[in-house]
Amino acid sequence: MQPFHLAFPVFDLAAARQFYGELLGCSEGRSSEHWVDFNLYGHQVVAHLVPREQHPSVTNPVDGDAVPVPHFGVVLTMADWRELAERLRAADVTFIIEPRIRFEGKVGEQATMFFKDPSGNTLEFKAFGDPEQLFAK
Repeated sequence: MQPFHLAFPVFDLAAARQFYGELLGCSEGRSSEHWVDFNLYGHQVVAHLVPREQHPSVTNPVDGDAVPVPHFGVVLTMADWRELAERLRAADVTFIIEPRIRFEGKVGEQATMFFKDPSGNTLEFKAFGDPEQLFAK
């Protein structure tokens, strides 16, 4: 699988470096005074400095949760997902949707968690017990 590229807005590059670099463990690539490349589990995500603005608060119902839209993240192995959930809990990250198993016992059963970065961007990290179910109907 080829890595994806995602550019997203941030209000503070120092806060983005702490959150993505130190907390999430993303190595830093190229940067300027206006943007920073991060390696998010092999994918290139780029934090672009923008003026502070209001993010819309939009959600869609999914399995009883109000899932924020837009959001982004990575599908991890179950072991990596558990390790990240524990690291985030230890850092007292506030979850929008607490780490849990969704669609339990159904096709697409997945571990999921949602939280925000310092600029209000919503991230979801998930894992499948059976990775073959990622695109199942």
